[in-house]
Amino acid sequence: MSAVTTSRRPLGTRASGPRSGATRSGAVREPLVSRTSAMLVMAVFTVYFLLPLWWLLVASSKSTGDILTTNPLWFADMRLFSNIGDLFAYRDGIFLRWLGNSLLYAGLGGAVATLLAAMAGYALAKYRFPGRELVFDVVLGGVLVPATALALPLFLIFSQVQLTNTFWAVFLPSLVSPFGVYLARIFAASSVPDELLEASRLDGAGEIRTFFTVSLRLMSPALVTMFLFQFVAIWNNFFLPLIMLRSEELFPVVFGLYGWNNQLNQIPELRGLVLIGALLSVIPLIVIFLLLQRFWRNGLGTGALK
Repeated sequence: MSAVTTSRRPLGTRASGPRSGATRSGAVREPLVSRTSAMLVMAVFTVYFLLPLWWLLVASSKSTGDILTTNPLWFADMRLFSNIGDLFAYRDGIFLRWLGNSLLYAGLGGAVATLLAAMAGYALAKYRFPGRELVFDVVLGGVLVPATALALPLFLIFSQVQLTNTFWAVFLPSLVSPFGVYLARIFAASSVPDELLEASRLDGAGEIRTFFTVSLRLMSPALVTMFLFQFVAIWNNFFLPLIMLRSEELFPVVFGLYGWNNQLNQIPELRGLVLIGALLSVIPLIVIFLLLQRFWRNGLGTGALK
């Protein structure tokens, strides 16, 4: 007679199976409450950031009288394109001149500042020379100094060489980017292999050719990120044009709209022009973010991982 054996579990043990809160594949299931809370917080902040843009769009589509008498968050009589035409025609199109000045200051200044910062950061990362760390410490100190603290010394320097109220008074200070130098050094040290540079030198390429043909391509995510930050900083720069410029033809768009806003008590019809001008001045920033988002997101992610 065959004996029948039965297996018994020790007391206090439980049958093996999928744990609560985990899927059969082993992945931990996210609690529904935390997911809902995160989505709610994101929705609140999204509304918080987009509501001013929505109000600006709605106000820009109204006449001057409707701005203060109708629902501020909904359209009334749609006059968006008519208001844009009035803005472009006001005072022989001075707004277009301001917009072109801002594009020149921010576009050209951001490009040159990015190149200079990339060269400086690359040199600090790949060359060893006496005082290298001291130079880098000075650059880090420059990151901590607010731009407004440098405006008055810059004005005194430019006034000595009689460059105030000129294009150069706003353009030349925009070429300095301590944060760009810092970011370039971090990226150059992590993304440009020394072996690749040695191979390029063995092939007969000089240092300048190696930098422009090899290193810049490897540093491209950092360059786009640096350009984006510098472009936005120059575009929104207000204090420097305030103390440097007196001629209206040289104003950037931000400072020009500020001047119109100060005249609202004397010229109430400028209210609509200021609003539609503010809306149009935001569009270049949105466009450049959308065009470069793939590159600068990769750049920020790579920098965080490195």
